[in-house]
Amino acid sequence: MPRIIDLSFPIHEGMTTFPSHWHPMVEVSQLGRHGIEDRESRKLVIGTHTGTHVDAPLHFIRGGTTIDKLPLDLMTGPASLVDLPARPKEEVGLPALKAALKNKRPARRLLLRWRWSKHWGTMRYYTEAPYLSLEACRWLVSSGVRLLGMDTPSVDCHDHGWRTTNDAPNHRALLGRGLFLIEYLNNLDKLRKTTFELTVAPLNILGADGAPARVLAVER
Repeated sequence: MPRIIDLSFPIHEGMTTFPSHWHPMVEVSQLGRHGIEDRESRKLVIGTHTGTHVDAPLHFIRGGTTIDKLPLDLMTGPASLVDLPARPKEEVGLPALKAALKNKRPARRLLLRWRWSKHWGTMRYYTEAPYLSLEACRWLVSSGVRLLGMDTPSVDCHDHGWRTTNDAPNHRALLGRGLFLIEYLNNLDKLRKTTFELTVAPLNILGADGAPARVLAVER
């Protein structure tokens, strides 16, 4: 029997979000109620980069591809997993990435496991997260990776400022070449295999820079 592993965080009011004005706090308000309206319904206030989500190129690239244009052939198919060292604030360079991949060509859909989701719910999750070097990101693009996921909040170092035109260099290098990112992955430590079937289902929001996503891995 195949094993199905949910790689996404549940969405709920009060959940962890990046502390900035461009990442709103999640609100879940009940509108319809049993015994009154005789049905349940809720209003959601949620950002496009809340919890487990997909970044479309538009997130950092003016005029870039939007989330509703994510190629359907990328959303499901074979994927690979690579383990990286989870030392706080450490930049993983190209030599270390190649060594983790055992010098094999990376898969078109690649997940990076730092086992960092254990820090979910704390500010350390953001302030001390490891990340890739710019050289490593450029190499992944040139090697054919089109969908890159990670169990950290970002492919960039959060110390890079986030407010200047030169911030988030890794996002710009990856998204600028049409690659899509999956951030805030969960439960990568539950994967038993390094190859599996991956399904990524972001909300289909027209013209959006990203969207919360349900991400599933199927091990056979």
